[in-house]
Parts: sequence; structure tokens; C-alpha cells
Amino acid sequence: MSERIALVTGASAGIGFESALALRSAGFIVYAGARRVDRMEPLTAKGIHILSLDVTDDQSMVAAVTAVETARGRVDVLVNNAGYGSYGSLEEVPLAEGRRQFDVNVLGLARMTQLVIPRMREAGKGRIINVSSIGGKIFEPLGAWYHATKFAVEGMSDSLRLELKPHGIDVVVIEPSGTDTEWGTIAGEGLMMASGHGPYKEQAHVMAAALASTSGQILSTPPRVVAKAITRAATAKRPRTRYPVGRGAWSVLALRRVLPDRAFDAVLWNSYQRFIR
Repeated sequence: MSERIALVTGASAGIGFESALALRSAGFIVYAGARRVDRMEPLTAKGIHILSLDVTDDQSMVAAVTAVETARGRVDVLVNNAGYGSYGSLEEVPLAEGRRQFDVNVLGLARMTQLVIPRMREAGKGRIINVSSIGGKIFEPLGAWYHATKFAVEGMSDSLRLELKPHGIDVVVIEPSGTDTEWGTIAGEGLMMASGHGPYKEQAHVMAAALASTSGQILSTPPRVVAKAITRAATAKRPRTRYPVGRGAWSVLALRRVLPDRAFDAVLWNSYQRFIR
């Protein structure tokens, strides 16, 4: 059986970087794409091919997929990992930033998926793995834009799963909990810039501390753990539709299913009390 071809977006750090390594170790020919190409250079020593890829630039996305399909004839597994978290009150975050959040987290994912589907459909097989979050099922104060995008990824993935099933293409969702990457620190800094000095400043300080706590903390999930789940999803003969992964992911999602909204609101906010100074 020929080696399978995987394309990973957002591979310059964290989950994407570790997923490229894990997929390569599992025997895939791996193409890793991101805007910060220099940060992916260490991947080349492992035999991973790196690509310049900006998921907000259509020409960049077309060029990346074309490069892989020209070199290998196909993409067997697409890992849509590129994304970031935009936090701040809905009142204060400019609409331009909200659009950018959707451009990266939803529309970039959708366009990358559009580009690989034709060859997958012709082959009668393929796998699309969308990195969502437990934030696609739960919510946080000052996280309206971010959570809206992850809810969208969940719904889009469910629809895709059904429409692509007749063509032999699997669609899988990965739902990490707080992960030890730079994501939380960057999201917290953006939150403070947007809402750290206005009418939402008290909530902003609490939420920024909570977001930053996922970076470099012993209780956070290492990105390699999420990468292992992505690799399982890529290699399973019949993958699950969803892979909650990380500390507390299953329990948080279970609480969301069984608790009424206001009860879950209380549990969620009480969990942030330790960050109040």
C-alpha cells in the first residue's frame, strides 16, 4: 500500500506542529503549512515538507493544495488546524476583527476543504479532520466571536459528514480542552487590549488570567496529546465522528449535556473565581 499524504494547516507551533510530527511517525508523507515558515524549519529534519500557507489568502491556499496534488497526485488527509482566539466584549471588539476571526477559523477551513474534495471524491476516499474545541459546545464571557466560530465549525462538520459520506470521505472533529500552547497567552493579551480598560474590565482581568493559565501550566494538555488523537482519527479504519481530548474535556462536555443553561452558567463562572484578585 502506498504511503498516505497528509496536509496540516497552522503547523508553525502547538497542535499543528506536533500533529505534523505524529503523522510522519505514523508513516504519512506530511506537508505542513503556515504563514511563519521559518518556525517550521525543524520539521524538515524529520522529512516533513513545509509550505507557505495563509488561510485568509485564496491564492496561497490554492497554491499550497496545487503543490501537494502536483507532487503526490492527491491529499488523503486534510487536518484543518489553523486558527486563533479573538476575545473581548461584543460591544468593544470591532466588526473587522470579528470578520477576521471567521475568515481564519471558519472560511479558511471551508476553503481548504473545498480545494481537496474534488480529488478525494474522484478517488472515492479521503479524510477531513477539523480541529474545533470544547469551545464549540460550551461558551465563556467575552468569547462571543471565538465561540461563534467554533460552533460554526461543529455545524459545518456535521453537515459535511453527511454530504460526503456517499463519496467515501470521512469528516472528523477534534475537540481539545485547554492546551499548553501560546494560544491562551495571545488570546488573553488580545482580550485586555479590547476590553481591559472599559466597562468590562473586571471580567476581562478574570478571563485573561484564565486564558493565560493554559500556557505553560502543568494542568494544561500538552499539544502532543491532541496530536495523538488527530493521528488516531487519521489512521482508524472507521474513525469516530468526534474526539474530545485533554484534561476535563469529557467531564465538561458531559456537564453541558445534562445541566440546564443557568446551572451551567453558574458552574462555569464559579470555575473562574480562583482568578479573581
